[in-house]
Amino acid sequence: MSALCAMSPRAPGGPRAVRGLPLRLAAWAMPLLLGLSMALVLAPPLVRAALPAGAAVLPERSIKAAFLYKFLGYAEFPASAFADAGAPLVIGVAGADELAADLARIVAGRAVQGRPVLVRPLREHDPLSGLHLLFIGGDDPARLRTALRAIGAMPTLVVTESQQGLQQGSVINFRIVEERVRFDVSLEAADRNSVKLSSRLLTVANHVHKGAP
Repeated sequence: MSALCAMSPRAPGGPRAVRGLPLRLAAWAMPLLLGLSMALVLAPPLVRAALPAGAAVLPERSIKAAFLYKFLGYAEFPASAFADAGAPLVIGVAGADELAADLARIVAGRAVQGRPVLVRPLREHDPLSGLHLLFIGGDDPARLRTALRAIGAMPTLVVTESQQGLQQGSVINFRIVEERVRFDVSLEAADRNSVKLSSRLLTVANHVHKGAP
């Protein structure tokens, strides 16, 4: 069965606007994006580096890419998820090619928990084994179900941006709340996938579901 049946990337375009206003980075997210520091600035350096010079408004995909990178630092995977002590952390990105490109620029030359980080853009029929974080772009419930069935109970932090993401079985789901990128967390899904999330990550989540969402 195809793990990524018909997962086409989003149509290209500029930053999404909510109620006619450009999406900007929320101040509440800065502790997460800057290692839980207290500095409240519009664009953290790791995101600004992925944008054109002089860019004042962050595209939604760049904000989400920065979050994906930072999520790895607040997640603990079982030893069985790695081939050896030097194995990289692998992020798979399905249905979001532009986000994958932004993310690849962000992680270039960086390490998380002493491991290099690799970004793997995924195509239809690509296997999902060996991923530590999987981002599934778009809001197609059928495609999401297919990918989540393929993941099963593998030690993978699954992140979505679907209205029914957590209900379908993802661990983290992005939401737009008052024109800001925020995220909800399912601890039940994290436990099922053997991923331990730091309490510091849960503190800045929009909502944490301890049982079924």
